[in-house]
Amino acid sequence: MKAAVLIDAARPPAMRAVAEVFAVFLKLGVTSFGGPVAHLGYFLEELVQRRRWIDEAGYADLIALCQFLPGPASSQVGFSLGVLRGGGLLGGLAAWLGFTLPSAVLLIAFAFGASAFNGPVADGLIHGLKIVAVAVVAQAVWGMARNLTPDRERASIAVVAVLLTILVGGSFGQVAAILFGAAGGLVLCRKGFVTDAGHLVFPISRRASAVALAVFLAMLAVPALLAGYFHSQALALFDAFYRSGALVFGGGHVVLPLLRAEVVDPGWVTSSAFLAGYGAAQAVPGPLFSFAAYLGAVVQPVPHGIVGAVIALVAIFLPGILLVYGALPFWDVVRTRPFAQAAMRGTNAAVVGILGAALYDPVWTSAVGNSRDFALATAAFVLLTIWKAPPWIVVALSAAGGIGLAVA
Repeated sequence: MKAAVLIDAARPPAMRAVAEVFAVFLKLGVTSFGGPVAHLGYFLEELVQRRRWIDEAGYADLIALCQFLPGPASSQVGFSLGVLRGGGLLGGLAAWLGFTLPSAVLLIAFAFGASAFNGPVADGLIHGLKIVAVAVVAQAVWGMARNLTPDRERASIAVVAVLLTILVGGSFGQVAAILFGAAGGLVLCRKGFVTDAGHLVFPISRRASAVALAVFLAMLAVPALLAGYFHSQALALFDAFYRSGALVFGGGHVVLPLLRAEVVDPGWVTSSAFLAGYGAAQAVPGPLFSFAAYLGAVVQPVPHGIVGAVIALVAIFLPGILLVYGALPFWDVVRTRPFAQAAMRGTNAAVVGILGAALYDPVWTSAVGNSRDFALATAAFVLLTIWKAPPWIVVALSAAGGIGLAVA
């Protein structure tokens, strides 16, 4: 079996390696448009084929792990490659920071600019961004449904997940749908598992991984308890974004309903501002989870601005980083077990249902109010799915269309 090892024999000294990781991922953070699947393609070209930080078999193993875990898959892959090249945790953090920083800065700037921008043109721009969110989420649902619900069993799990999400509501409904998906997968999706897929070898001790997993579990409860005891809005903000990041199976777009339940339902962010920021997030490179920086900047009450953005950004990425760091040494043992793969098939199908429910409410109900809105959303969807236009171009055209509708 092949091992996922560093294949460039000339590893630079420790701090030079960390600096190299940061510089390479900063470049990727500036240039990687198109969402998590595209990001993995950029990583393959730059880090596997050109720089040869890891072999292709090991890279495939790493993608499989990050798709198995909750969290933003492309950022988790990047973090793991940083751990490998940088020789440990510092390398992983350098990769995450470099890849995330450009999109976070752009979305924070948008948050500050949006609050100072008003009038018919501003209203039209915001409305255009809300409409493009309809097209983007519809594209995600369509693509995920084709890949993750190809049979009757998984399609049925997705439908039940829609019902649970709508009837229970909020984050509890989404958790119930995920748990149902895992249970349904164990019962209905036990065929077709892989028995041998190679090794993953990373410079992480089992003790360090166990500590990371323990911290991950502790952070699910401790911030919420402390926030209630000390009446701290900063801890409540951290807790909301941490739980959202911990429950996301299936990638960036799935975080939309989770974040909405955490920040819109309690009144921290208006629905209009939420969808406008989500639309703007489609136009920037890097991970979609950087949307958290925008939300942290616009939440009410304090902390918001730069402080709120940093809290939200760190909190939403932290669970995925802890999980992948903790799972790497154990993945070889778990990933070939039929029960683990069956549970993930059901969970992925439930994710399709959760995102489908979000497509209707809040995305569709908040953005499409008449036939002109529907026409603009349809045009954006066709550009994304049929013409394969870059997302930033579709965002720009939809924003211009929203302005045109507002001033016409």
